Amino acid sequence: MGAKIIRLRYAGTCRECGLALAASTRAWWDAEARSTTCLDCTKAESAETPRTEVVAAEETASLPEPPKPSFSGQAGASAQREYEKRHQRREAKIDQRWGRLAGVVKFLSDDPQSTRAWARGSDGERRLAASLTRRVGERAVLLHDCKVPKTRGNIDHIAIAASGVWVIDAKTYKGLVERRDKGGWFTTDYRLYVNGRDRTKLAEGLAWQVQAVRAALEGSDVPIHAALCFIDAEWKYFAKPFRLRDAWVTWGQKLAEMIAADGPLTEAEVVHIADRLATALPPMVPAP
Repeated sequence: MGAKIIRLRYAGTCRECGLALAASTRAWWDAEARSTTCLDCTKAESAETPRTEVVAAEETASLPEPPKPSFSGQAGASAQREYEKRHQRREAKIDQRWGRLAGVVKFLSDDPQSTRAWARGSDGERRLAASLTRRVGERAVLLHDCKVPKTRGNIDHIAIAASGVWVIDAKTYKGLVERRDKGGWFTTDYRLYVNGRDRTKLAEGLAWQVQAVRAALEGSDVPIHAALCFIDAEWKYFAKPFRLRDAWVTWGQKLAEMIAADGPLTEAEVVHIADRLATALPPMVPAP
């Protein structure tokens, strides 16, 4: 299949002159070479230069989706493993203590809240991953449950799009999310409250995750954003995402809108950055 003129679905760069080409710009697309060439460069070429057919009517075909990293990870896998480990440890203790009555004890009791929280967290991560895939899957590369080397920690989700790299921590807290100013007369001290409790440390906890991504992209000036995304929480009418401790506090739909916004990265840069991050911060459990 030869080159043809299309409207670009993703931003690109002219292979001849290096001009940045915005999404929806008409340009030559060479499917075999996976390259774009602006119309001005093709006009400058000699008329004798062989070229495959030009689409007479303005073609609405789109560029194919950019290649995704081989392993995007399995959302919620780490939290699910932690839940299962704690659940099985509790059941083993019941078996040891109660013997033949263990089944009755298990039926009449439940895991402690600290254990159930891991299951809820895993479910929340899977739901957020599904939401982002549905809303921005064609405009971003999504990595899930990324391991941070030399630590026991992981990053729930990383999204790479034209708008930059997004480091996302999913939370399943319930209750009203709000920002309160706890400062004095002449000072401001904004804090995050969820269901009436101070949860500011959740936003502060994203700093080390951002630093891990920045280290993985050392030498690059890619914009990196942090987002604390609440899955089941409540928000006031006309609420908007807000920034706190260098992190966005938001919910799924608004997060998707921010990720999908225009930005400085081209399609090729998005794919290159995603490959670097998938290598440096590999998934805890590869996606099946």
